[in-house]
Amino acid sequence: MTTWKIDPTHSEVNFKVKHMLVSTVRGNFDKFDATIETNKEDFSDAVIKFEAEINSINTKNEQRDAHLKSIDFFDAENHPKMTFESTSVEKTSDFEMKVKGNLSLRGVTKEVALDVIYNGTVSGFGDSTVAGFEVTGKINRFDFGLQWNALTEAGGVVVSNEVKIEILAEFNKVNEAVKAA
Repeated sequence: MTTWKIDPTHSEVNFKVKHMLVSTVRGNFDKFDATIETNKEDFSDAVIKFEAEINSINTKNEQRDAHLKSIDFFDAENHPKMTFESTSVEKTSDFEMKVKGNLSLRGVTKEVALDVIYNGTVSGFGDSTVAGFEVTGKINRFDFGLQWNALTEAGGVVVSNEVKIEILAEFNKVNEAVKAA
């Protein structure tokens, strides 16, 4: 079994959502962790575990971030982490996979499907081995209890219910000597 650990300095956990139906608000989580355990070099049997700290949400607007952390949305005080654990990996091409798993957010767990592009594995600095991935998907925020909404004067919604996810991830192979320490 080979274990891989996400490199947070070379990875991003991003999301975007429509605002007022005409623009897109982007955000990210600044604090997150993830591991992959696999026996196969192509990651087709990977077991993936991921978590992000809700209080690390960043949309470049302090007022909006505070609202997102509040009970109206993520309720970070009572639900400080978002987690994902894979349940299956289906290889769809040499470098593409469909990963299904359980996403837990605000005390609700639902199965989600994510599209993954495996960018390959290379030798990194200092005898390290590095693997890169691009992950995309979308969820309906209402499915997870993030149901706050308001209407504009014209009758449109302020925040769409569809949230697009984009994760750019670099993982480092964990050396057995380091793992045992």
